[in-house]
Amino acid sequence: MSRDSIHQNSHNKTTTPPPQSAAASSSPSLAVVTTMEIEHPAAGASAPLSPNPKTMAPTWWAESKNMWEIAAPALITEVSQFSISFVTAAFVGHLGSLQLAAVSIVQNVLETFVFGFMLGMGSALETLCGQAVGAGQTHMLGIYMQRSWIICMVTALCLAPVYILATPILKLLHQDRRISELAGKFAIWVVPQLFLYALNFPLQKFLQAQSKVWVLTSISTVVLGIHGLLNWVFVAKLGYGVVGAAVVADVSWLLVVLGQMIYVVSGYFPEAWTGFSMKAFNMNIQLWTLMVALGFNAAVSVRVSNELGAGNHKAAKFSVMVTVTTSTILGLIFAAAVLATKNEFPKLFTSKPEVIHEASKLGYFLAATIFLDSILPVLHGVAVGAGWQFQVALINIVCYYVFGLPIGALLGYKFEYGVTRTCSWLIQP
Repeated sequence: MSRDSIHQNSHNKTTTPPPQSAAASSSPSLAVVTTMEIEHPAAGASAPLSPNPKTMAPTWWAESKNMWEIAAPALITEVSQFSISFVTAAFVGHLGSLQLAAVSIVQNVLETFVFGFMLGMGSALETLCGQAVGAGQTHMLGIYMQRSWIICMVTALCLAPVYILATPILKLLHQDRRISELAGKFAIWVVPQLFLYALNFPLQKFLQAQSKVWVLTSISTVVLGIHGLLNWVFVAKLGYGVVGAAVVADVSWLLVVLGQMIYVVSGYFPEAWTGFSMKAFNMNIQLWTLMVALGFNAAVSVRVSNELGAGNHKAAKFSVMVTVTTSTILGLIFAAAVLATKNEFPKLFTSKPEVIHEASKLGYFLAATIFLDSILPVLHGVAVGAGWQFQVALINIVCYYVFGLPIGALLGYKFEYGVTRTCSWLIQP
């Protein structure tokens, strides 16, 4: 079943009500959202969302509740999985400045590039699975996930040389020789994570589309605890160094993937998962194009795709409004927290006074980035939920590679502005 047929089925006018999304079926309060007192525009017209003022408060509360049912566990999941790298860097940082620099450069340069690429490759599944759930075609979810596995695995194989050749790449970028060599050693040992990402992201999208986000949260938080314990044993106590930290991270990501896989194949999804199928190899050009995408916001993507699949366009618009507002408020709170602790959080990674001093000066730019990032992923999630991956990917590529990267290189290397002044130029709108 192609994505076009999903759209066709979900938009055909019939005498029966549209199928409910997974989120709607588990949350009766969604009825408030989908039955708002709205004047219906003429056929083919596009009208802004204009609920009756009397119903705005309960409608907002109902949509906010639905959003948080997905967003809260999704946020915990993302924080927990990100914290795997955070904990690794924290333990390695107390081994010495050289070790911290080597691991940090792998995480912030190589892994960030690969992680973002793999996340984008898997994001089309949010659209396909979300709209399939909204259209009542859950039997296609397993096929879509297997197709995504194939594409992400091939992509991981193509990206593996970035890890394997980390040392010469970093030397080419004029990094210190000792840092480059130790970073290359660490990078070799984290190659398995690349292929675990390829399995993890499609599994996440499969579960998120069916609102099984608390499963992801439970697995991620348990694994994070295990990860911290293993780092304490093998890095802090037994002294296995950066290699031990890399292997522990590999094991932690393997546990995340295994936990999700076991849940998927255990019979909880009799319609969505019917086993491995050769249909997964029946990929078309449209699916390949959709897989080349960037951006993620689980809550708004699931809500938008579910509602569009069910034909509830106004509910999708309202969900975007609620999510953007909520995310912006949270961004302000987190930015304020960073500013309040900008002199303290660098101490988690190092005890060197000069490093702490320089890192604390970047607290203002970190806060600004956090605020902007609280809005941008929501807009990405809207685009993913609506199927606009190509346009978003094009915008990201132009903004980063045509403008951001050249300007940053010019200011940093040619004009020698340093980190602080370069960041101030790049963050300005």
